[in-house]
Amino acid sequence: MKIAADPRQAEAWNGPVGRHWAAHRARYDAMLAGVNDTLFDAAAVMPGDRVLDVGCGAGATTRIAARLAAPGHVVGVDISAPLLERARACTAAEEVANAAYECADAQTHLFPAGGYDVVLSRGGVMFFADHAAAFRNLARALRPGGRLAFVCPRPPGPHSEEGRALALFARLVDAEPGPEQVAARTAMASLSDPDRIREVLAGYEEVAVTPVTVEAVWGRDVPDAVEFLLSRFPGGALPASRLPELEEALRPFATDTGVRLRAGVWRVTAVRP
Repeated sequence: MKIAADPRQAEAWNGPVGRHWAAHRARYDAMLAGVNDTLFDAAAVMPGDRVLDVGCGAGATTRIAARLAAPGHVVGVDISAPLLERARACTAAEEVANAAYECADAQTHLFPAGGYDVVLSRGGVMFFADHAAAFRNLARALRPGGRLAFVCPRPPGPHSEEGRALALFARLVDAEPGPEQVAARTAMASLSDPDRIREVLAGYEEVAVTPVTVEAVWGRDVPDAVEFLLSRFPGGALPASRLPELEEALRPFATDTGVRLRAGVWRVTAVRP
C-alpha cells in the first residue's frame, strides 16, 4: 500500500473513520445517493470509456461508472484498506466484471500516462495534501481532451438545514472529536472556495464550478437518523434529557422516504488540453 502524502488522512481512513464508513457502507451510500446524479451528469461517462474513480471508498460510484462505461473499464483508487475490502466484496456480489481497485494515493500514484478518458470523484479529491500537485498528476493520467468531474461541499453556513442540525448535534453530544475526525473535517473544507478550485486546476481548460443543492438522507426515520449520528462520535454520550431536543431538530426533515437534509455542493468540470 502506498502511504498518503498527508499521513493524517492515511491514519484516519485506515483507522476509526475508514472503519466507520466500511461498517455503515449502506448508510453512507444512501446518504450520498443524491450526489450521484449531479456527478454523473457532469462526468458524461460513455460506453467504452476508461474511467478513474478517485477516492472511491466502498465503490458505489465505481460500480455506477462501470455499468455506464461497459464495455470500457473503471479503476477505483483509495487509501483506505477497510473501504476497498468492502468495495471488492460488493463488486463481486453485484457481478460487475469491468471494475477493479487499487490501494494508492492518487496524488502521487504513477497512473498510465493518458490512460483514462474520464477522471471522476464524489468528494475524494478534498483529502489531498497538495491539491495542485494532485490535479497535475490526474491531468497526466487523462488523455488529451479527457474529462475531469468531481463534487465537493460548499460552505454549509449556519442557516443551512444540514448546518443547523449538525451544529446542534455537536453541541449536545458530550465528546471531543479525535485527531482522525478533525483531519477529516478539515479536509472537507479544503475546496469550499471556488476561487481556490480554479487555482488548483490551473493547466486545465473549460473549468466550470457550479453550485448545486442536493438532499442527504441521514436515516429511515428520526430515531434511525439519531442512532447514525451518534455512531459518528465514538464514545460520545448524549444525556437522555437532551435526546428529545435532537429528535425535535430532525423531525421537520422527516419524510416518507427518510430524514432528508438539503446541502450545498460544487459540481466541477474541466478538460485536459
